[in-house]
Amino acid sequence: MTLRKNTAKDLWKPKRRIEEMYKRTLKQIASQIQVKLKDAKTIEEILVELKKAINSPEFSRYADRAAMKMVTSLFADAGHTWRQAARKNSKGKGIYEALKRELNGPIGGSINEQIRRNAHLIKSMPLSISKDITEHVSKEAFKGRRAEYIAEDLQKEIPTMFESKAKLIARTEVSKTSTALTKARCENMGIDWYIWRTSEDQRVRKSHYHMEGVIVNWNNPPSPEALNNEKNVGYYHAGNIYNCRCYPEAVIILDLIKWPSKVYYNGSIVRMTRKQFEEIM
Repeated sequence: MTLRKNTAKDLWKPKRRIEEMYKRTLKQIASQIQVKLKDAKTIEEILVELKKAINSPEFSRYADRAAMKMVTSLFADAGHTWRQAARKNSKGKGIYEALKRELNGPIGGSINEQIRRNAHLIKSMPLSISKDITEHVSKEAFKGRRAEYIAEDLQKEIPTMFESKAKLIARTEVSKTSTALTKARCENMGIDWYIWRTSEDQRVRKSHYHMEGVIVNWNNPPSPEALNNEKNVGYYHAGNIYNCRCYPEAVIILDLIKWPSKVYYNGSIVRMTRKQFEEIM
């Protein structure tokens, strides 16, 4: 956290360039599959080519490399953020030492887990599209449409289907991975709390807008929807739900928080003074 509030938010926010890079990579991978689908004339041939992609060692290698590049880019970028934060507060020496040790501890396992998870998601794209196609074919056949016409439509729709999957994975997984790495680093340094931050634009969910600036414990994720009197879709941390661009700002030092502050505690958002907060830490 820095002395200037806006700078602090910018400091911890995942860089959009990493999301854009990841999205471009996923679209390139998808394009390679689509090239092989162009000659498929029937629904069966389309599904066979998608199955080949799923079982292709080359596709698997592409997925592994793409996932590794995204995760390590976020890791390196976040490391820069932590070093900047360390320079701004009295715990700086301890943070620097933890950063030196982290690859040999739990953070190394977290990095590998995020790489595996993202590689799995990329590899699942052809399978997911195969399922979507099967469902689409079933619906169209029920309407009485002929198979060759359905296949022609699919050839036009498949690029859009792949692009949609690539965008969703890039947008969702960069945020999820960034949050996971921040959480792992916080755990490694004994930091139990973070401030929920949003992207502060018109696309922010109402429930997430309600969470802006709320201090949250890593061991007690909230349900933003329930807190905003909406349908509960689960309990999760900032950035950990589909299409979410929120992010956690680690609470490294209390001196730079404006008190009283909003805190998620015992299932509610309450205002606390610093003294009250210190009593529950």
